[in-house]
Amino acid sequence: MSAGGSSAWGRRLVIAVPYIWLLVFFLAPFVLVLRISLSEVAIAMPPYVPVFDLGAGWDRFVADLGRLSFANYEWLAGDPLYINSYLSSLRIAFVSTVLTLLIGFPIAYGMASAPRGLRPILMMLVILPFWTSFLIRVYAWIGILKPEGLLTLFGQTIGILSGDEQFRILNTTTAVYIGIVYSYLPFMVLPLYAALERLDGSLLEAAQDLGCPPLKAFWVITVPLALPGIIAGCFLVFIPAVGEFVIPDLLGGSDTLMIGRTLWNEFFNNRDWPVSSAVAVLLLLVLIIPIVAFQQAQQRQQEAAR
Repeated sequence: MSAGGSSAWGRRLVIAVPYIWLLVFFLAPFVLVLRISLSEVAIAMPPYVPVFDLGAGWDRFVADLGRLSFANYEWLAGDPLYINSYLSSLRIAFVSTVLTLLIGFPIAYGMASAPRGLRPILMMLVILPFWTSFLIRVYAWIGILKPEGLLTLFGQTIGILSGDEQFRILNTTTAVYIGIVYSYLPFMVLPLYAALERLDGSLLEAAQDLGCPPLKAFWVITVPLALPGIIAGCFLVFIPAVGEFVIPDLLGGSDTLMIGRTLWNEFFNNRDWPVSSAVAVLLLLVLIIPIVAFQQAQQRQQEAAR
């Protein structure tokens, strides 16, 4: 085989690797979950009757297609519990993403403005929480936020609280916000830092020389140039926050309604695998469809700009 042919095969292999990865670890599990979501509940192991018997031949497969039932999805559409769970998850994820952006942007901007010798140390400090188990870090917030915890002790020490007063933050939606913002803050800071580090400082200097106020220069120059990092950070925070289970389960109260928690209850407590699979499929569609539409809009905008 010639060197050119070998190089062509190498390029094809490199291009094929991510597609193979998506096929094996995304599309195949999604098809399995979708198949379960179209099944019926049964007292068995596994606790459902498959709607498709892939080993029965093509004729049986065609016949099963004619008997398809979307009863599980109709059940979800008519049950306020699931609708409220989706809406509450989207609201909590959106607010948490905004809070994470407001906190993460100054941190990333400070890192990008620091001397080059100090930036690796600041980067390590941002990544440092990943060296500890996610579950342990969430459990640590229980010790901080519980009524007799460290936050109450600190408030009593500095005089904010008097006597037997205590902070009542644990088992509330506020505690969920704190847990999500703390846990996903590095996912916001890192793409923002990558975008701001490439920012040309001479543009800000030129704006100042032309009499542009610092605040206006920030909105006109810094924010637009950092927009790719802002979008990437928001996606990295918002998507996992919507389906979060551990944080609302440990820090939230009984009135903290999130779809990840509802999915867990359906799957493990009620053992209703078809309904829980339908919940997972709809959650994926809720997240994927807007992202794909946004990417297509961005692509059309870039093509128009050319």
